[in-house]
Amino acid sequence: MWHRRPIAEVLSRPDLDATTRAKLELVLQVRRFAEQELGFDVGGSYSSITEVATPPIVYVVSAAPRTSLEPYTWWFPIIGRAAYKGYFDAAAARKEAQRLEAKGYDTYIRTAVAFSTLGWFSDPLLPHLLGYDQETLANIIIHELFHSTFYLPGKTALNESLANFAGHRGAIAFFAKEQESKAAATQHAEATWESELAISNFLAEAAERLNALYASPVSEAEKLRQRAVLFVRLQEEFRSLPGPVRQNTDFASVQLNNAVVLQYLMYLKELALFEQLYQQNGRELRGTLARITEAAKKEDDPFAGVRALAHVSATACWPALTAFRDSQCECRIPFVWGIARFRERELLFPHLLQ
Repeated sequence: MWHRRPIAEVLSRPDLDATTRAKLELVLQVRRFAEQELGFDVGGSYSSITEVATPPIVYVVSAAPRTSLEPYTWWFPIIGRAAYKGYFDAAAARKEAQRLEAKGYDTYIRTAVAFSTLGWFSDPLLPHLLGYDQETLANIIIHELFHSTFYLPGKTALNESLANFAGHRGAIAFFAKEQESKAAATQHAEATWESELAISNFLAEAAERLNALYASPVSEAEKLRQRAVLFVRLQEEFRSLPGPVRQNTDFASVQLNNAVVLQYLMYLKELALFEQLYQQNGRELRGTLARITEAAKKEDDPFAGVRALAHVSATACWPALTAFRDSQCECRIPFVWGIARFRERELLFPHLLQ
């Protein structure tokens, strides 16, 4: 933060290369869109860039019991419990992982491309983000700005999954507004969101299969043996998913354990639920996010609050849902798959899928 410089100041440099200039201008446009169109509390975030020779790398540690999909959590002031802990030092992250492994936990260490101070400080743009394509850059900025706008203490999965939804849908809305719906950037952002929904659906099924194994009456040793077989099978199935899905993640190549699965689920939990509400709300993102965040606050399990909202909304939105079912929208297939899952949970009526 000490090395922050206003982006406007950097843009005034006559020797600034065209590619960097275009990306910095995009950041300011996305920031303005998030504030004016989505109603986010942007503060001073992403109005500056950190100019350092070596960008900061965040090493994120997560952990879980070996026969349970329950995340290990750390407690922090203000934000409560969180299902991950970040380090700026790789050795410190490895030491924490080793401490937890000695206690019998699965662990996973990953790097993070960006992070949020939840609005407490004016987060700067990290320079390595300029290396991403414009759709990914816009997605990341909106994702992090959403964290500054909404955060439920102790509810990591809701916070991250909803920010993921906001980032993807926000990027689509931004490019549709700036470059129209048929522009390449808009179409690429839509395809990426469709891929994300497919991965979310796959992981939900994977979690169900793992939970069934862990709840079975067999011994712990037998559970560990069977989960090793199941992990191999899941990675084979993931590789067979259609389209570009398998290129978007290392799920198929990383050594799987419960901490890895939970780390993915944390960002991808029930995305189809958010998409359902977005469609029911007339594809109006700002209002959808407002309704979801209010519903999430009403239950100890925030996803339960959002599901209840989906149930209430669905009874009044059959025409819109039916129209979307019959449309040619790119995200129709994973969305309808999501409807099937909610129907099984008695949240929607069967005739939606007729």
